[in-house]
Amino acid sequence: MTSTDPMVSASSDSHGSDDDGVVVNFPYTATDSSETLPGTEVEPAPPVVEGEIVDEREMPDVLPVWLSSRESAKATVRWAAEYGARYVGFHVVRTPLYTLRIGWWALRGVARGLCRGAGWVTARSDYREMLCDAREARDWDRVRLLKIERAESAQHRWKMTGISTATLAAAATAGVLAADIDPTALGWSAGLATALGAIWLGRPTDTPILPTGPMMPVRMDLSADMLTDALRAAALVKADATPSLVTPIHKDGAGWATVFDLPRGGGKTAADVLAKRAVVAAELGVDEIQVIMSRVRAVAGGNAGRVSLWVADDDPYLGAPNPSPLLGVEQFSVWDPIPFGQDARGRRIALDIMWQSMFFGGLPRRGKTFAQRIASAAAVLDPYARHYVADGKGGADWMPMRGVAHRLVLGAEEEAIERFVSMLDELISEMGRRFAVLSTLPNSVCPEGKLTPEIQRRYDMPVVFITIDELQEYLSAMDNATRETTVEKLCRLARRAPAAGFILNAASQRPDADSVPTKLREIITYRYCTQVVDRTSSDMVLGKGKAAQGADASILSEDHKGVGVLVTGPGSFEIVRCDYIDVPAFAEICQRGRELRIKAGTLSGDAASDPVAAAEAAGVNIPAVLADVLYVMHGTDRMHTTTILDRLSNVDEDRYADYTPERLATELENAGVSRTGKQVKIDGRNLAGYRRADLEAAVPAGATLPTPRPPVDETSTDSDEVEG
Repeated sequence: MTSTDPMVSASSDSHGSDDDGVVVNFPYTATDSSETLPGTEVEPAPPVVEGEIVDEREMPDVLPVWLSSRESAKATVRWAAEYGARYVGFHVVRTPLYTLRIGWWALRGVARGLCRGAGWVTARSDYREMLCDAREARDWDRVRLLKIERAESAQHRWKMTGISTATLAAAATAGVLAADIDPTALGWSAGLATALGAIWLGRPTDTPILPTGPMMPVRMDLSADMLTDALRAAALVKADATPSLVTPIHKDGAGWATVFDLPRGGGKTAADVLAKRAVVAAELGVDEIQVIMSRVRAVAGGNAGRVSLWVADDDPYLGAPNPSPLLGVEQFSVWDPIPFGQDARGRRIALDIMWQSMFFGGLPRRGKTFAQRIASAAAVLDPYARHYVADGKGGADWMPMRGVAHRLVLGAEEEAIERFVSMLDELISEMGRRFAVLSTLPNSVCPEGKLTPEIQRRYDMPVVFITIDELQEYLSAMDNATRETTVEKLCRLARRAPAAGFILNAASQRPDADSVPTKLREIITYRYCTQVVDRTSSDMVLGKGKAAQGADASILSEDHKGVGVLVTGPGSFEIVRCDYIDVPAFAEICQRGRELRIKAGTLSGDAASDPVAAAEAAGVNIPAVLADVLYVMHGTDRMHTTTILDRLSNVDEDRYADYTPERLATELENAGVSRTGKQVKIDGRNLAGYRRADLEAAVPAGATLPTPRPPVDETSTDSDEVEG
């Protein structure tokens, strides 16, 4: 968990925040570096009650905690209404059972009333015990006298009963005649009174009419006793001690919230509580994903034994995905916090990515790439951000980036690895150039030796966004020497380049020492992990010992797609449900980003020479098969047909899995491709294949390539780089 201040941002050292202040409830407005753009406002999240951590002696006594804000009051009233409805519904369903039970009680009450009435009128109940004692003592004279007294008493009671009955009947008749009362209504009233009396007389003295057992199925209703019992069962609180509630347990949104202090003398800390989340959840009768706990730091009025607890009524990470606010933004600035997702309580999470690096990991098909794509999408909408993209899988996830990426590397084949290494060399060269320029600038222009928005524009140093997906594909395909050199280059970019405006955004499946070395992972600041198989795998992504601190991605289930644990500092983590940007929406964002770059004159590199992207931007329809073949051939001037088919299947298996060389040739001929030769020679092998020049010649006329603005003092290797 993170700092409890709802407005703490995930910022860098230049923004003046500490290492743990990294997750935000962000009232976000996207802007460029100079002004707010129309249509970029995003509605802020509601205020957070539990963010106000105060000591009990300092809390106001006028109003209870649940009335401290409108949202908390609404949540409490809503819960009370739901509880009342659930209570009424529970008993309405059982009405037939209650009717039978009450009917039996009435019959038993009638029988008891008749027996007791007969015993009183005959006086047998009054003399029964005395007659028994006399018979046991064989005092027959006393027995005879008692029987005489009983007969006289019974005769007197019979007379009294008759007189009383006659008097009551006469009085009732006179009252009905005098008051003109409906006899039927009087009869019903008398019958109801008799029935209630019979029910009361016949009911068991130890059984309530409405049972008090558990109601089906109930959601979490937290109480102080439940919390104490759970902490004791987890061995966090001794049997004779209780936690001290700093804030009373109260309804907070779709859950219950409190802040408590562990009792002194027990030798337990808040860190111990976080490590026992699974045990506490089990004792509370909920899933551990519903239990959100965090330390309350001194800056928020806490101490080493103070814990903030929020228990959700249901799993807070299920349901329809939340569309990203970036979908409605015309332009963005990477200098602003990026909207990333929401936490369990629905508070917005945003990240300051300047001066940071990011790493994403987890099992396949759990939303890892979708989460990685959010930051890239935000940077695409900044025309002054330059993108370097390497996709080790070579699939369709990053295909839209062809229109904006300065460098684009696809797959992890031999030629792709060479281009990947060349891309890293180009980045390191650019990093050196920038530091050389920054070192010559006066303090009035560059006070901290870092890139600023003003320096970015004046000296043509766009923010460099480095996106590497499936990093393990590149490293595992290299020999040991090349892998070691490549890892060192990545470490340099992650360690030094952020000050020059470089942002590393890497992703991998379960990383280990072979695929993604520890020395690289450990210097990356932001880490995000979707579901993994165990705590060890979670620590491989998030950092050693994070699972013991509570940052454990193995508690996520298969249903938690798009949900992951976000670690943003040594003691800061949060389970985040990421915003959703699918591939078509990402393609629209990339198209918008290309238009912004053309307008700003910042389109460069591979994107500036991509004919398919230029055609699509010009509204020219290109056959899908032609566009996809040009995509998989990116970076090489010729390719064998078998290789093209393999890569097409990787991009879209449903569409291209059944393609044969003959069908591919037919489809490309229909798309206007005229081959200068059917055989191509690659690495000494002369096989059927295609030349990129033949494919590009088939792109319809009207797709003119924009002329990029020449960079100022550009020293990168654009003009010398060899494609393929």
